[in-house]
Amino acid sequence: MRILLRRLGFYLAAFAIAVVLNFFIPRLMPGDPLTRLMAVFKGKLTQSQLDGLRHAYGYDGGLGTQFWVYIRNLAHLDFGVSSMTYPAPTSDLLFYAAGWTLFLVGIATALSFGIGILMGIYSAWHRGGWFDAVFTPVNVMFTSFTPAVVALILYYGLALKWQAFPVGRAESNGVTVGLSMAYVRDVAWHAVLPVLSIVLVNYGSWHLGMRNSIINLLNEDFVILARAKGLDDRRIRNRYVARNAMLPQVASLALSFGYVLGGALITEVVFNYPGLGKFSLSAIEARDYSFISGQMLLLTASVLIANLISDVVNVILDPRLRSRSHS
Repeated sequence: MRILLRRLGFYLAAFAIAVVLNFFIPRLMPGDPLTRLMAVFKGKLTQSQLDGLRHAYGYDGGLGTQFWVYIRNLAHLDFGVSSMTYPAPTSDLLFYAAGWTLFLVGIATALSFGIGILMGIYSAWHRGGWFDAVFTPVNVMFTSFTPAVVALILYYGLALKWQAFPVGRAESNGVTVGLSMAYVRDVAWHAVLPVLSIVLVNYGSWHLGMRNSIINLLNEDFVILARAKGLDDRRIRNRYVARNAMLPQVASLALSFGYVLGGALITEVVFNYPGLGKFSLSAIEARDYSFISGQMLLLTASVLIANLISDVVNVILDPRLRSRSHS
C-alpha cells in the first residue's frame, strides 16, 4: 500500500504540473481566440461584445485572476467555451470526442495485448517451429509501420477501392442511437478499420516482448525444478513461466497507452472518426485554445490513470511488491 500511495502522490504532482503548463503555454503564444474572431468579423464587434467574449474565454483580468478562474472552472469540469461550437461549452464536444477515442483505444489495446501475449507464449514455447518461424519476422515487420501508413492503406484498399467497409464516421446517418443490436452492429462495423489499423501496428510488439521474456525464463532454476518434479508442460507454462513473464508486459502496458492513444488520434483523422484526433485538428486550425487545453488535460489524466492501474495490477501479480509495501 505504501508503494501505491507514493505512486499516487507522484501522479497527482505530475497532473498539477500539467494543469499549470496547460494554462500558461497557450497564453505565451502569439495571438488568442479573440484575435481570430475579430478577423472573422472584420472588426465589426463592439467593445461590449469583445468584453463579453473575453470573459467567456477567460481572458479578462490579470494573469492571476485568469488562473484562479481557470482552476475554479476545472474543479467543475468546465473547460470554457469552444470557438468551434460557440456558444456551446467545450466540455460537451470534449467528452463526446473522448468517448469515441476511448472506445477505439480500449478495444484496440485489449485486442493488441491479448493477441500479442497469446502469440508470444505459443511462439516461445514452440521456439523454432513453423509458427515462430513465420509470425515472428512478420510481426517485426508490422512494428516498423506507423499508424498513419497502415490506416491509409486500409482506408484506400478496403473502404475506397473494394468498398467493403463504410467510409468515415462512427455511425450511419439516420441510425437510431441506443442499445439496440442494430445500433451496436452499426457502430462496430464502422470501427472495424480504425481498430484494425491500430491493432496491426501494436500487437507485434507484445508478441515479441512476451516471447523474449519467456525464453529468458526457460533456464531459470524454478523452471528446471518444476520439470524435475515431473509437472506437465501446460502447468509449467501457464502457472510458472507465463505468469512471471507477464509482469514486465503489464508494467509496459501503461507506458504504451500514450503511444496507442497517439496512434488513435492519427487514425481518427484518416478515417474521419469523431474522436479527439479529428476535432483536435479542427481546433488547431480554428485556434480553439479551450478545446486544445481540455484535450491535453484529458490525455494527461488518461495516461496517469493507466499507469496507476498498471501499478495496482503489478502489486496484485507480484508478491515481492506486496511484501515490500508492508515493510
